Amino acid sequence: MTTPPELHAEHLSFRDEDEVTEAFHARRWTDGLAFTLPTEARVQAMIAGAGRPAGDVIGAVPPRWAEATVENVAINAVMAGCRPEYMPVLLAALEAACDPAFGLYSVQATTHPCSVLSVVTGPVVQQVGLNFSHGVFGPGFRANASIGRALRLVLINVGGGVPGAGDQSCQGSPAKFSACIAENEAATPWEPFRLTRGFAREDSTVTVYSGESPHNLHDQVMYSPHGTLTALARLMATSAHNNSMGVTMGDLLVVLCPEHAHTLARGGFTRQDVQQFLWEKARSPLRLLMRSHEPNRFGNYPKWVDTANPDELIPITGRAEDIHVLVSGGPGPHSSFVPTFGFYRSVTRRIGPPAGTR
Repeated sequence: MTTPPELHAEHLSFRDEDEVTEAFHARRWTDGLAFTLPTEARVQAMIAGAGRPAGDVIGAVPPRWAEATVENVAINAVMAGCRPEYMPVLLAALEAACDPAFGLYSVQATTHPCSVLSVVTGPVVQQVGLNFSHGVFGPGFRANASIGRALRLVLINVGGGVPGAGDQSCQGSPAKFSACIAENEAATPWEPFRLTRGFAREDSTVTVYSGESPHNLHDQVMYSPHGTLTALARLMATSAHNNSMGVTMGDLLVVLCPEHAHTLARGGFTRQDVQQFLWEKARSPLRLLMRSHEPNRFGNYPKWVDTANPDELIPITGRAEDIHVLVSGGPGPHSSFVPTFGFYRSVTRRIGPPAGTR
């Protein structure tokens, strides 16, 4: 196996701030937005926030397969506007994305419009000020915006995921600028999300998904659990996203607003009940999924599927537990379905404590 190339930080000199700004944009080292200059002092402060040596390798980032180190991640974190205390979250998210189970090479290079969505849960959410309420997928919160943006800049500058070069997405997605949300644990009627991933209550974790932009569920009239879940299942069962096309090896994410989550919980539904209901109901008939009369194009249907029957209902995941259910957002009757690239799986990593708190 070829050893991944190492990227070394360069010390560059420019006449003024305007010149460096134009040089970075011309070299496609940015996401097209204004950025913070990665001066040596700022980068060193970011490395200190990581609490790890500058040369520590986090992972090899495709498609360039260059090594992401604490130092070059810190440079991108400065550019994105991060605070030093965000570094443990960013490093854990990047480590998760570099796990082979996540399939980052395909996620980076696909024509599909998926991004790397980070879902953070645990005490670190309050410690660094991550938004988990109103507008959780949107702008206005430095921690969410800059952590998600920093991860994207690493994928561009270390991994070579430049649109039209390493990143072949046909149309891209607004989520490729930044995609980082947090669990609204106080409003979650079930156990915290990280417990479903095998971690302890006192842990902080980040889970990465190869997510599209969220698809909205607007349900303000169906105040019964079955009504809400049926509407959500219909949204999920559309026959055009990757999960619906028989790519049942992957997983996906459902983000319930607190109002919908409590409607379900009051009706006696556990998180596992929600997963089972959606898995049974969010299905499309095989005839809608056929392509050139090749009903099992990807070869991933469960063995029990009768591919000779055009009315056979096809699930969007192989198992009910592959439909992950998170509670996030503020008051209001809007939840989200996040389809994924579909061919790989989400990955979770424990987040180390911020520097100085060990």
